[in-house]
Amino acid sequence: MTLPKVTVVGAGQVGATTAFLLLNKGIADVVMVDVAEGLPQGKALDMMHSRSVERFAPVVTGTNDYADTAGSDVVVVTAGLPRKPGMTRDDLLAANGAIVRSVIGAAVEASPDAIVICVTNPLDVMTYLAWRVSGLPAERIFGMGGVLDSARFAYAIAEETGAGIDTITALAVGAHGDAMVPLPRHSTVAGTPLTELLTPERIGALVKRTIFGGAEVVALLKTGSAFYAPAASVTAMVEAVLGDTGAVLPSCVHLDGEYGISGVYMSIPASLGRQGVRGVVEIDLDDVELAALQASADTVAEAVSALGL
Repeated sequence: MTLPKVTVVGAGQVGATTAFLLLNKGIADVVMVDVAEGLPQGKALDMMHSRSVERFAPVVTGTNDYADTAGSDVVVVTAGLPRKPGMTRDDLLAANGAIVRSVIGAAVEASPDAIVICVTNPLDVMTYLAWRVSGLPAERIFGMGGVLDSARFAYAIAEETGAGIDTITALAVGAHGDAMVPLPRHSTVAGTPLTELLTPERIGALVKRTIFGGAEVVALLKTGSAFYAPAASVTAMVEAVLGDTGAVLPSCVHLDGEYGISGVYMSIPASLGRQGVRGVVEIDLDDVELAALQASADTVAEAVSALGL
């Protein structure tokens, strides 16, 4: 059986961990491409050395040449500079913008029919930039942020309540960063909304921890940023695409009037399948939630303008 082909651009922590998860889940053959000579090749060889232990069927190759990525079904873009302590995602704007312009052009030229999933920060702006550079329809290019933010919210809820993680459904939308919008009313423990379980003060603390979850990891690591949870999040999205499942995941997608927002990429529940974004799911938001989401969209629009797009 011929497996799908996934290219992971960037063989750093997020990229390599994503590749390893894809292999172990048997989802696809993987090509890791990176500008650093030897890095993707070495990591690919190390993963292949684990093949007889883990008993996975797919193969991974490392390369510095985009020709080796040709014909990919999905391209995952992780290339970029990571955050360092004290840095915001917006600090990365100019540097990572140049990287994304370069890698998107090369990856799409090699695989013009691919679905593209962006992971590079600042996520919402880089996904918008990738869409503009790629020339692809908006439904074929989207970003990872909301899955990760929702996962961090779920963790915070589990820590606070002591509930099993499998009983928790959490949802965070909006920009991936300080302007994200965790939605307690749409987050549940064993089916009960968080707003019926905790005081507003406790919920506020959980929301704050979620918003600064990435910064919390960065501060503890001191060098580099999160990679296990981001890799798990993008792997779930690749699985939905290649499996054509239609799974609804909070994804950084292009909005065209939904929630009164147009012309930006940001995270909203969306159905994902083999052709990319099947559709945006419009959940019921009260006036306060909608205002927060629209304010979040404004911050993304400002950042896009700062990039000159």
